[in-house]
Amino acid sequence: MTTHCRFCRKPLQHTFVDLGGSPIANDYLTPAQIHQAEPYYPLHAYVCEHCFLVQLEEFASPDHIFGDGDYAYFSSYSESWLQHAKAYTDLMVERFGFDHGSRVIEIASNDGYLLHYFNQKGIPVLGVEPAANCAKVAAAKGIPSIVQFFGLQIAREMVANGQSADLLLGNNVLAHVPDLNDFVGGMKLVLKPNGILTMEFPHLLQLIQQNQFDTIYHEHFSYFSFLTVEQVFAAHGLTLFDVEELPTHGGSLRIYGRHTAATAPPISDRVQHLKAKEIAAGLNQISTYLAFAENVKATKRKLLTFLIAAKAAGKTIAGYGAPAKGNTLLNYCGIRTDFVDYTVDRSPHKQGRFLPGTHIPIYPPDTIRETQPDYVLILPWNLKDEIMQQLSYIREWGGQFVVPIPEVQVYP
Repeated sequence: MTTHCRFCRKPLQHTFVDLGGSPIANDYLTPAQIHQAEPYYPLHAYVCEHCFLVQLEEFASPDHIFGDGDYAYFSSYSESWLQHAKAYTDLMVERFGFDHGSRVIEIASNDGYLLHYFNQKGIPVLGVEPAANCAKVAAAKGIPSIVQFFGLQIAREMVANGQSADLLLGNNVLAHVPDLNDFVGGMKLVLKPNGILTMEFPHLLQLIQQNQFDTIYHEHFSYFSFLTVEQVFAAHGLTLFDVEELPTHGGSLRIYGRHTAATAPPISDRVQHLKAKEIAAGLNQISTYLAFAENVKATKRKLLTFLIAAKAAGKTIAGYGAPAKGNTLLNYCGIRTDFVDYTVDRSPHKQGRFLPGTHIPIYPPDTIRETQPDYVLILPWNLKDEIMQQLSYIREWGGQFVVPIPEVQVYP
């Protein structure tokens, strides 16, 4: 059976990277479940030679990942992410003048972490969030949510109910969508004629240049360059008029869009500058994508070499964080409790559970102070500065930090 590109529908013939078999990255296990067989799915990323969309096949349904009422990721547990959300809110109000007469709609609104800041300014908000447990937390903050997967059908219902957007936004959701054309088509419908949309997602250029292969997991169906995402939105009558390069998640893009039929805002110089940057990096050539897999293998070897040497020297290693990206890294590299004794996470929704595949236990952060490991392996490396500040006390006993991406680095 031939796999086809989820955007342009051309046959997929080229491998970007094959990370082997892996469980669903956010399927954290209860103590009872670690004695049961786990389903593993291919983690094989392809690249389309026509539109250069990097993508996974759909093995696990979004219903399984998000819709079972037990989705484990809550945005509010990262202080730096909350600061990012507040700064975004201030920027949107200042730049576009949104006020109490506007409506802000967020797709994949999680626990209301971002809409909360618009709400505080008296701006009407609405979330669309498929994970019922996250939407329930948002409701407790006064953030109304539609508990559904967004797409054309829901968009039509929203428009019929008078729920159109002056500002339509989605952070780290575009990658999570298996039916890309249905999703962007829905955005076209919900956006008012002079409305603004913004989306944030990890930048494929950074994934390639910084060797961020662990951001590939089944929850992320697509990986975007600006060159490709511009094609996707244009196909649905939406023009990307501005773009920002952000430091979040190891390097992200924030794209700004409007209806193509709208005459303003004008297209920013930043659009042409970024396209030129991506072309200079070879993102319009298939050979660039085909070279990536060798870098991934090299990083695996370097990380295992470090861990083997540390354990041979009698050192103890704990993890920090239980992010989805960490589960890709650990499963691909075959790292289990023979290397990492445990990991810790601030989210009570993960504590007391086990990482999928590797069965590494997840404890509260205080466990690090209690056990005093020699090394702390930072799995959410995109938050390494925040984490190293929080855990600066490990230096009291000579503890050191290990950051695995783009390649192993030890910080005293």
